[in-house]
Amino acid sequence: MKKGWKTETLGELCEFRRGLTYAKGDEVETSRNVVLRATNINLLTNLLDLMELKYISDKVVIPLEKKVKKDSLIICTASGSKSHLGKVAYIDDDYGYAFGGFMGMITPKGNLLPKFLFHLMTSDAYKDFVGELSDGANINNLKYDQLRQFQIPFPPLPEQRRIVGILDKAFESIANAKANAEKNLQNAQVLFESYLQSVFAKRGEGWEVREISEVAKHSLGKMLDKAKNKGKPQPYLRNINVRWFSFDLSNLLQMPFLPEESAKYTAINGDVLICEGGYPGRAAIWSEDYPIYFQKALHRVRFHESIYNKWFVYFLYAQDKSGVLKQHFSGTGIQHFTGEVLARLEIPLPPLPELRCAISRFNELSTETQRLSSLYQRKLAALDELKKSLLQQAFSGQL
Repeated sequence: MKKGWKTETLGELCEFRRGLTYAKGDEVETSRNVVLRATNINLLTNLLDLMELKYISDKVVIPLEKKVKKDSLIICTASGSKSHLGKVAYIDDDYGYAFGGFMGMITPKGNLLPKFLFHLMTSDAYKDFVGELSDGANINNLKYDQLRQFQIPFPPLPEQRRIVGILDKAFESIANAKANAEKNLQNAQVLFESYLQSVFAKRGEGWEVREISEVAKHSLGKMLDKAKNKGKPQPYLRNINVRWFSFDLSNLLQMPFLPEESAKYTAINGDVLICEGGYPGRAAIWSEDYPIYFQKALHRVRFHESIYNKWFVYFLYAQDKSGVLKQHFSGTGIQHFTGEVLARLEIPLPPLPELRCAISRFNELSTETQRLSSLYQRKLAALDELKKSLLQQAFSGQL
């Protein structure tokens, strides 16, 4: 460790207070009493998100020690998701808000800067420590008796201030760079979607509108029934395997199929597979040279003219992004894109020469959009790695 640095535990350097507990019946739509919950801490930025606040009755008396205090940290101590457990946010003002029972407040003592502790508790070293502490089958719990053992390396206060200043400035620049990259990524996708929608809305001379049942055959896959299904286990596609324009084959499951079921329940090169539920309407074209089985959660669409398959997937994508496609779904909870509705779905079709030119243009734009998306995603990943590196250097005395 660098000369002049010390190491003490979180329990030695900080005070910890548990959050406010209240009855479910005390919750109201609006009130002067605001209670912060785990959802008010943004997992990615560790910033307070005050867009959706929870209110409790004004009749509930909130002790002062159950309200967030400036220059403290609030921490998620219980969560249904382990990834959210232990996440923290820095309190930069006296909001007057309470913090709930699944939360805690950590207040550093005089020899530790709150912002220094905050940056440390967003580092991989802290996240690895918390990952070993949770318990519970459905709700992960973080016990302070264990959390207080977290080792904190820290230099004298002037050095802490210097490090905090460097990190604050660097992270502000990183946040701005990420925001610009995310905006550019969104703009590239919006441009592609807008172009698709403009083409499909044009309906030029010689265009006609046909129902899917007129230009293709479609069917659902096999229902998963362990008690009834017989045959040889085969890998098959579920709706989770179908992405827009591609397939994720990393987690294929198997179920039995009889030899005589092969033609009915397999997709071959050129077939369109569409999600019936889960993410209804999401579609991709099977382009492999081997057939693949598929289950009942997917539609298989086989066009009489194979050129229509790409046109149709682009059409579905444009309809999905514009919000029009969901008008064809049924179900109040889990929505479905039924076979009956798919059969009646109308698709605009231009003359074949125009259709081929349009698909070629779509492909070019799609490739360019994917290239830009990959570029911006790599930039975002690099910025995240830079932040991790700066944190590691800061708390090892190398900054």
